[in-house]
Amino acid sequence: MKNILIINGHQKYDSSEGNLNQTLMDHMVRLLSEENKVKTTVVQNGYTISEEQEKFVWADVVIYQTPIYWFSVPGLLKTYMDEVYAYGVFFTGSRKYGSGGLLTHKKYMFSTTWNAPEKAFNDPTQFFKGNSLEAALCHLHSAHAFLGMEPLKSFACYDVVKNPNIPQFMTDLAAHLKAVFHE
Repeated sequence: MKNILIINGHQKYDSSEGNLNQTLMDHMVRLLSEENKVKTTVVQNGYTISEEQEKFVWADVVIYQTPIYWFSVPGLLKTYMDEVYAYGVFFTGSRKYGSGGLLTHKKYMFSTTWNAPEKAFNDPTQFFKGNSLEAALCHLHSAHAFLGMEPLKSFACYDVVKNPNIPQFMTDLAAHLKAVFHE
């Protein structure tokens, strides 16, 4: 049994209500609660910094369910990270840059939604110039490496605005979670 924190990082805009990210988060909670203890945070609904820090200390695994806006997380999720990831709780100074993370033995996973089609990745003739999903998330992986955390394989739903195949997204997410948590 693991302690899992799931964070919904969606930020509401007129053109984006956040229903898909909430649906995916709810699906994760249902699936993972069968064999694990699960806590959640919906950044859009507000949070208390000290409570969020306690959740990270408690968690074995942190899952971020987030859309990708302009190739990064929404502004509210970035603000959450800036406020919650505190010196002395998440990291400390060290002689070697990036080696002072205090969240060692903890893992994290990104579950992302993209307007980009899947074919935009892993092909040198497409937008991401052959880069994979993990490469596109490199800056976020670096932030978590700084904290001492270890990555689990990321998940993505692609082309979510033009071709939202929610039943397929749910099936794919369930298979991904089964593979990641039953390795």
